[in-house]
Amino acid sequence: MSRVGIMSGVRVVEVASWTYVPVAGTVLAEWGADVLKIEHPETGDPQRGLAASGLVPTGPGGVSHMMELPNRGKRSVGLDLATEEGHGLLLKLVERADVFLTNFRPQARRKLRIDVDDVRAVNPSIIYVRGSGQGQRGPEAERGGYDGCTFWGRGGPADIISDPSDYPVGQPGPAFGDVMGGLTIAGGISAALFHRLRTGEPVVVDSSLLATSRWATSASSLAAGLFGIDRLPRGDRKKMPNPLVNTYRTADGRYLSLVMLESDRYWGDLVGRLSRPELADDPRFVDSAARAQNNVACTTALDEAFAQKTFAEWKEVLKDAAGVWAPVQTPSEVLEDPQALANGYVREIEAKSGTRFRIVPSPLQFDEEPPDLTRAPEHGEHTDEVLGELGLDMNAIMELKIKGVVL
Repeated sequence: MSRVGIMSGVRVVEVASWTYVPVAGTVLAEWGADVLKIEHPETGDPQRGLAASGLVPTGPGGVSHMMELPNRGKRSVGLDLATEEGHGLLLKLVERADVFLTNFRPQARRKLRIDVDDVRAVNPSIIYVRGSGQGQRGPEAERGGYDGCTFWGRGGPADIISDPSDYPVGQPGPAFGDVMGGLTIAGGISAALFHRLRTGEPVVVDSSLLATSRWATSASSLAAGLFGIDRLPRGDRKKMPNPLVNTYRTADGRYLSLVMLESDRYWGDLVGRLSRPELADDPRFVDSAARAQNNVACTTALDEAFAQKTFAEWKEVLKDAAGVWAPVQTPSEVLEDPQALANGYVREIEAKSGTRFRIVPSPLQFDEEPPDLTRAPEHGEHTDEVLGELGLDMNAIMELKIKGVVL
C-alpha cells in the first residue's frame, strides 16, 4: 500500500477539544485523512493552556505531550465560530468535507449553529460524528465528562480494580479511557464511510465515554447481571486454582506474569527452565487437578524458584518458553521493547523546534506498514493555507485577522 494512507482523500472538519474526540481525528490523520482542527483564534484548544500554564509538563524543544497525543498530523485553523463571518467560513469548509467531528455539548452546538441540521443544510451527504460524556439522550445528555471520572469512575473500572476497603485507585495514566474511545470513534467513522459508499446514505455516528467504559467492562457487567457478582473475589494469590496463571517476583523485586491456561502442556517445560525438574514428577503437582488441590504448596515452590534470578535473567531463560508469559514492564521499558520496535509500535516525530521525540501510533497497520507520523500543529498554523484553498486572497485574510475572526 502507498504511504499516502488508506484514508487519503477523506476530508474531516473537527470542532472538538481536549483528548477524547480529537484523538479520533488524529487516528484518521494517521491513516491519511486531511483533518482540519478548528480552534478559537484567541484561546485555541483549552488543552494548549494546560501546557502554557505549567499544569502539564513541557518537554525539550517545547513539546507538549498532551497536545501531540490527540492532535498530531492535523492542520489547525483559528476561526471564531460565534461571528457571522467565522460561521460562514466554517460552512464553506463543511461543504467540501466528508466528516464533521465534534465533542461540543448540545447547548453549545445549538448556540454556534453547528448541529446536525445546520451542517447537513450545506452538505447533505456528510458523516456527522458526536462524542459525548454520557450519550445524546437521557436526563444527562447536556452534561460534559472526562475519562478520569466518567469512564473510570461511573463506567465501573475504578470499582472493579480497587480494594473495597480503601479509596478507589485512579486511572493508570492520563487519557486512558480517551484513547480507547477515540479509536472506537475512528472505527465508527470508517464504517459510516463504507456504508455511504455502498448506499449513498450518510449516518450520524455517536459514542460516549460512558459507552466506551461499559464496553471495556462488559464481561464484569455480564457477570453482574447473570450472577449478581459486582466484583470477582480476589483472595490469596497462593490459592489460585491454577498456579500457572499468576504473577511472580524476581530476585531484584520485579515481576513476571504467567497465563498458562493449559497448564498440563506447559508444566514440564516451565519447571525445567526454573531448574526444578523434579517438580514435574512430584505427585502433588503431577497434573492440573493435583496442582489445584495443592495450590499453596505449588505457588510457594514457584515463588522460591523465581526468587533465584533477576528480572533480566528470567527474560533470557524464558524467551522461547512454550507457555505464555510476559514481563511486567515500565512505560520507559515499553519504549525500548525490541518486539514493539520491530513492529513499528513506537515512532519518531520531529517537533517544530527540531526536537525529535517518540510517540505511540494507533494499534492498526495496513499491509504491515507502520505509519509515518507528523507533529501536532501550532495554534492556527494553517489558517492562511486553508483559507487560501477556499479562494480567499491575502488581503481578505488580513481583513479577517484584523477583525479577530481568524488567527
